[in-house]
Amino acid sequence: MPTQKNKKKKSPGRPRKAEEPQVDLHGLEKDDLLDIYRNMFLSRELDDEEIRLKGKGKIFFQINGCGHEAINTVLGRVLDPKKDWFFPYYRDRALMLQLGLTPLEMLKMGTAAHDEPAGAGRQMPSHWGAKHLHVVNQSSCTGSQCLHAVGTAEAWKKGKQDASLREHIDDWSDGEIAHVSVGDGTTSEGEFWESLSTACNLELPVLFVVEDNGYAISVPVEVNTPGGSISSLVLGFPGLDVREVDGCDPVACHALLTKVVADMRKGNGPTLVHAKVVRPYSHSLSDDERLYRTTSEREAEEPRDPLNSFPKLLIENGFADEETLENIRQQIRDEVREASDLAVEAPQADPSTVLDHLYSPSVDPTSSRFESPAVVSEGADPTTMVDMINASLRDEMRVDPRIHVFGEDVADASRSEVLEEVKGKGGVFKATFGLQREFGGERVYNSPLAEANIVGRAIGMAVRGLKPVVEIQFLDYIWPAYHQIRSELALMRWRSAGADSCPVVIRVASGGYLRGGAVYHSQSAETLFTHIPGLRVVMPSNATDANGLLRTAIRCQDPVIFLEHKHLYRQTHNKGAYPGPDFMIPFGKASRVREGDRLTIVTYGALVHRCMTAAKTLAEEGIEVEILDLRTLAPYDWNSIEESVKRNHKVLIVHEESLSWGYGAELAARIQDELFDYLDAPVRRVGAMDCFVAYAPELEEVILPQPEKVAQAARNLALY
Repeated sequence: MPTQKNKKKKSPGRPRKAEEPQVDLHGLEKDDLLDIYRNMFLSRELDDEEIRLKGKGKIFFQINGCGHEAINTVLGRVLDPKKDWFFPYYRDRALMLQLGLTPLEMLKMGTAAHDEPAGAGRQMPSHWGAKHLHVVNQSSCTGSQCLHAVGTAEAWKKGKQDASLREHIDDWSDGEIAHVSVGDGTTSEGEFWESLSTACNLELPVLFVVEDNGYAISVPVEVNTPGGSISSLVLGFPGLDVREVDGCDPVACHALLTKVVADMRKGNGPTLVHAKVVRPYSHSLSDDERLYRTTSEREAEEPRDPLNSFPKLLIENGFADEETLENIRQQIRDEVREASDLAVEAPQADPSTVLDHLYSPSVDPTSSRFESPAVVSEGADPTTMVDMINASLRDEMRVDPRIHVFGEDVADASRSEVLEEVKGKGGVFKATFGLQREFGGERVYNSPLAEANIVGRAIGMAVRGLKPVVEIQFLDYIWPAYHQIRSELALMRWRSAGADSCPVVIRVASGGYLRGGAVYHSQSAETLFTHIPGLRVVMPSNATDANGLLRTAIRCQDPVIFLEHKHLYRQTHNKGAYPGPDFMIPFGKASRVREGDRLTIVTYGALVHRCMTAAKTLAEEGIEVEILDLRTLAPYDWNSIEESVKRNHKVLIVHEESLSWGYGAELAARIQDELFDYLDAPVRRVGAMDCFVAYAPELEEVILPQPEKVAQAARNLALY
């Protein structure tokens, strides 16, 4: 039996060729793979550095993107920040790095530096925003950004259909994609489903990426999602391309997303990518996943962590050795430490700037620029408030192609071919009647019966430079959109430190006195809007004011809630002659509709006429009252109130909203605070009873303020 020593040695011959990799790289080269690893590790190291800084008290909140690095890195490679638009969420650190945000910029977000890119210290870290990368500023609200992505894509499509509009759309580019990412928990939000519906209906290039790590904080996916799979649930959406991918595998993500993006750029409509990822860290530093996840579950997930699995793939297939990877890691650690040292030294914003960017810094709707006289044609007949609103919309649409009008029932007919045979709808109150016929269905169109959809899409369109003037049919049904109004519309400019803005006009029918309007067609709730910084709130009482104030609302650069009292739409007492196409009234300028010297009544909306009726009764008794019609509620005309109160020394505030916590409470508090020395009596208020508006006319008359009640309150105050 031969031994090792006497075995004949084989000739070494030619060198053996290196074995081919055992993995299909789908066009990726070695350098690509190392770049992917570099970005993934950089993302993880930044998370770890923020955790260290939080422990030292140098940052004040931390939420991580751990486990999501693979899908996000590849998204950043296949999408283009010079072409596409991005609506990420807080797990998307690796995406933002790949798009071009720097480690220093990210760490400055954590330290709330004055020059951090998302909002000068106004936003939590990982709430991304970067104007130069087409990343629209994001809020903490999960899912609300889905509708913004749809609106952004809708603006793009309008430019695609009408080349003349492209100059008005911010950075319009052929073949662009609107990307929006969400976690699995967010797919339970209604706005997610509304955005899918519209993206499919309009065949919009929206790339929905669901990063499914199995948990919404502590709530497992099977509790949020029937069957535990969002991709299975959405298969029935017509026109939606639905894909699944291992979001921890960069190579698989690259193979899928390269094809998906190429197809979408060719006009293939929306796509939903369901990426299965992991969450190796707790939800945030405010959470401890050991309270609801077992050790065995967490350990079983470790091999899928892309920072474990991907370097193993690189080594096993000969693309790198451990020394190469360690060199990359050390370079990144050094880079992150250097950035961290700079970030913690960066000063925060000057406290004197906190009110900056609440409103447009360049267009002031309270200025004389928005004060222009009425030019009434000789012999012009007075017309109703609803007709004057229609005229203002028509005038502005003729001169501004950016204006798009949409909402429920605002079109003459969605099926435009029937307009040869029918008169057309044009809104339940006819405020938009005939606009579709003149301007076409691309600029005047119906929305789904979904109020958040209307406002959310409008935000996305406005971010791109269009001017949506949308209608919410009744104030009573605006509440599904209130989240978009309060958390997104009003805050966009402030939280982004002026980088983004969305000057949307929301027209909404408000108020009661309808005799039969009842609980759900008679609400007044103006204080729920005046309480929100960043909003302008308008409520005209007559046709001429409605025409001029709406024109101001459209031409200003702030979001506006335009409250139209439905009882006033077709009254005869508030008619006015058409004042011309350039007539405007500045915001914050009240109208003295009646002079008097015994006391001042401050009011607005439908109560102006009722106060005038009461004043006639009082005049017969020798009590002459002055009446101020505020016209705009945010801002309001404090100077006129102050001047009148100083003259008359007594003031009665009258509004249709419920008395308790109503609009008058704020005015009364300020008058008594700042004008106490000029008062000869307490500030009094008249408002609706603290209940809802009933259907029965006799009940409605008791609930809402009537002229007799106003007269009695004024009489008592005059005699005080």
